[in-house]
Amino acid sequence: MIPAKVFHFREPAAAIIGFQELAKRGITPRSILFIALDTRGECHVAIPQASARVGELRVGDKMSCETPWEGRYYHFDAIHRLPGDTVLWNGDRRLDDTGSASEIAYGVSRWLRQLGAKDMFLGCTPHQPGSWWISDERAPVADLHAAGLVDAVVTQSGLLARRIGEPGLFHLDFADLRTHGIRGNWTEVYRSDLGNILMLERRVINYSLVLSCERGLVEINISGLPENITETQRTTAESSGLGVVGRIDGGAFAVCRGDVEPWGLARITPAQLVGSSNQRLSELPAAMAQD
Repeated sequence: MIPAKVFHFREPAAAIIGFQELAKRGITPRSILFIALDTRGECHVAIPQASARVGELRVGDKMSCETPWEGRYYHFDAIHRLPGDTVLWNGDRRLDDTGSASEIAYGVSRWLRQLGAKDMFLGCTPHQPGSWWISDERAPVADLHAAGLVDAVVTQSGLLARRIGEPGLFHLDFADLRTHGIRGNWTEVYRSDLGNILMLERRVINYSLVLSCERGLVEINISGLPENITETQRTTAESSGLGVVGRIDGGAFAVCRGDVEPWGLARITPAQLVGSSNQRLSELPAAMAQD
């Protein structure tokens, strides 16, 4: 457990100034544990309480944190700067209801640019997933989940996303994104034989990405996108409810539990860091059962 310090900003403009002030204190995108909006659209940001933890924090660590607040909050999962300074974000689908999510996401992307970072990954919270994209600060927001696609992940060639209630993984290349926007020509590049894909690992590491499916986990190599996707390992775990949220580069998997639904994993728990650099997917169900 990482004790957290919470900052509350009533307006998006105040939040953006707040991020700039945090940067002056040595806070980096990796140091941000959670960003959430409340029902009024006000922004809440959590960072490690102890300054010593800031430099040590890894992406997998923050995914194992519990939120420091209670009540109705709508969380961001990840915010990405894309080519051309367009912005993609994933999170709680109810972020649509707050009226300020796009301003916060776009403001965070500008902060990431100032710091030379391309993305921010945040803690793991239970919600129905949504994905959004905006081409510039004044453009209308495109909700990708309206087309059934969520959990968008950035790759070297473009974006990957799963389609809700289906076993397919879809790809959109950056050239198509620039020409047609986020609702361009998504093409299926992989189809799971373990049932619907319920969750995608939030980032690609060494061309590898784990897909959490209804009946198990699959790791794929995406170096050959979009034509050649190869499966590198898998484990079958019938109705296990395990989901790989991410992993530490060269280290453990961040694994959550949830209730299997056709659209995804419901009521997920904060992730647990399981295993080491030699851990294989086939060992994760047994390792989680011991906890």
